[in-house]
Amino acid sequence: MIAVEMPKYTRVVLKLSGEAFAGDQRAGVDFDSVKWIAQQVADAYTLGAEMAIVVGGGNIWRGAEASRRGMDRTTADYAGMLATVINSVVLQDALEDIDIPTRVLTAIEIRAIAEPHIRRRAMRHMEKGRVVIFGAGTGNPFFSTDTAAALRAAEIEADAILMAKRVDGVYDCDPRKNPDATLFDKLSFIDVINRGLAVMDSTAASLCMDNDIPIVVFNLLRDGNIRRALAGEPVGTYIGRD
Repeated sequence: MIAVEMPKYTRVVLKLSGEAFAGDQRAGVDFDSVKWIAQQVADAYTLGAEMAIVVGGGNIWRGAEASRRGMDRTTADYAGMLATVINSVVLQDALEDIDIPTRVLTAIEIRAIAEPHIRRRAMRHMEKGRVVIFGAGTGNPFFSTDTAAALRAAEIEADAILMAKRVDGVYDCDPRKNPDATLFDKLSFIDVINRGLAVMDSTAASLCMDNDIPIVVFNLLRDGNIRRALAGEPVGTYIGRD
């Protein structure tokens, strides 16, 4: 009998940074990169798990940086939320181009291009086999898209957050600056918070800890890693209870 690969997690939130959409460019949208990401999602989708995606907007707009330059923080953050909506509809188009049914739900109502975020609607879409993309973060300023991923994961009762990065996992320092940085295989939520490890902000980490939602941090740029993380293969860094 041929073994059938099964997902370890039955429902997940995949967190994608906005920078991933820019590819080798410093900003904007690189369509070849978006198509490659969509193919990686499609490969994982074949395992049969229910999938939701939260996307960042850093390739288009960074609210915190705009605020440091003198812009009102609330206004800057709302602009950032709109940037995530752009990335959401771009990814939706790339997924549907390869026949993956997808719905975009936004925390800020933009009915002409996306559905408003309603928890039960999101869960129903996933039950029907559709990939759900959550845009506009939490819909509130002062919260990152990492926190949005944690919040949505708690809302939809996800089994885990798959956090796709440009590095292989969580290190004790920045591996791009220090070649001797140490990669962690496993961490507790308290370790992440107390050591100030740059994997996600403390609000997001605390929300995951309070709701016992494990996080798998891995390298998006390695072919097949989303599928491996979903299948429970040892990839990147696992963050959870002690």
